[in-house]
Amino acid sequence: MPPSGDVVLSAEGLTKSFGGLKAVDDVSFQVAAGEIVGLVGPNGAGKTTIISMILGVLKPTAGRVLVGGIDIATRRSQALERTNFAAVYTPLPGNLTVEQNLRIFGLIYGVKDLAARIEQMLRDFDLVRHRKAKTGVLSSGEQTRAELAKAMLNRPKLLLLDEPTASIDPSTARDIRARIADFAAAEQAGVLWTSHNMYEVAEVCDRVLFLSRGRILLAGAPDTLIREHGAPNLEELFVEVAHEQLRPAEEAS
Repeated sequence: MPPSGDVVLSAEGLTKSFGGLKAVDDVSFQVAAGEIVGLVGPNGAGKTTIISMILGVLKPTAGRVLVGGIDIATRRSQALERTNFAAVYTPLPGNLTVEQNLRIFGLIYGVKDLAARIEQMLRDFDLVRHRKAKTGVLSSGEQTRAELAKAMLNRPKLLLLDEPTASIDPSTARDIRARIADFAAAEQAGVLWTSHNMYEVAEVCDRVLFLSRGRILLAGAPDTLIREHGAPNLEELFVEVAHEQLRPAEEAS
């Protein structure tokens, strides 16, 4: 079912080829304000490539991305003003303190009342006592909280999260999931969330997009997908999608 609220993100016919390989093949979807959409699939299914195209890091071979109705290909700066991003593979500069990182990124995004916003983020993510610590010496959980504080600093209308809770303990992950859900609801932000943790996806995502071989194979609310496909849970359905991806093309046709 398409989103019913204001559309924050619209991906239209996204395709990305690397030589003869189609990493993403004619993918279309939307994310509405206040909605959390899970983008899941086996390794190599195209999740990070899609996020890179949404950010304008990769240029699509075909298709387009609209953020709040703004075409990222022609007005990237304006689109990215409304966007932010966090992933385990893009850590904050480790030689800067938490506070310095938030200040620099706040200036880049033109955050109003920046000092007050930084204080709020430090409190919200339990980072007050780490404000003068260099980000590179923090634990993985503390670094994740700092990265998410940066990602929410400018109150983005589109929040892109690539495996945001990978490699952190369950208690910290639970707190982070709650914080992201609260942010999406309070700010009416759309969230696109990739994860291999199907318990997490089922808990926080309003809709799930299952990718296989660069295409959306299944889409819908977690409970609906589980019921329609007779799977005991979302993890078993994920395994079925993974097996589908790994089957030879001639067998799958």
